[in-house]
Amino acid sequence: MEDVKRTARRTTAEHIIKKLAIRNMTGHYRHTAAEAVELARDLVEPGQSVTWGGSVSFSESGIKAALEADGHRMIDRSQATTPEEQDAMWREQVGADWFFMGTNAITLDGELVNIDGNANRLALLLHGPKHVCVIAAMNKVVADVESGLKRIRTVTCPLNAARLHTGTPCELAGVCSNCHAEKCMCCQEVITRHSRHDGRIHVILVGEDLGF
Repeated sequence: MEDVKRTARRTTAEHIIKKLAIRNMTGHYRHTAAEAVELARDLVEPGQSVTWGGSVSFSESGIKAALEADGHRMIDRSQATTPEEQDAMWREQVGADWFFMGTNAITLDGELVNIDGNANRLALLLHGPKHVCVIAAMNKVVADVESGLKRIRTVTCPLNAARLHTGTPCELAGVCSNCHAEKCMCCQEVITRHSRHDGRIHVILVGEDLGF
């Protein structure tokens, strides 16, 4: 059964990679998280700086630990404690060589589907860092954009709300109510359908389940 899953996921990933190329994004497939780690280490050149969004996949895959061990300058927003430090950290993040993030969903046609509350994660996807690396485990693959938004509302947000203790309806009731709560996580919905900048966005499709 494992060989069947491996073959099926690779076939699907190869299809998505072709669609990503049309959208001027570079796709890669690695069957295991360990293989994805080695790819990420190859992509980030010595001396380059690295930052990241609130991505479970980035840490869960082992990529974050590996890049730290390689001695890259890690721009960690969690280290900023005052408003002044947060402002300075944001400027550093915008100028980073690499920004790593997960994606809430990726369509079979190669579109990235994401939501955000503060929008810092999506802001850096859209503009700023020289390179963006999106870690997209195959459990994030959906048929189309509408399916991606549905996945976010029924899977991603309830799990992230429980992790972050947002007090939003998706945490308290387990389902989205299209809320306007103080800590609403769905303030922005962004569909990335094309990259204007050659070589900026890399998408690593991973054959193992990662993140939410």
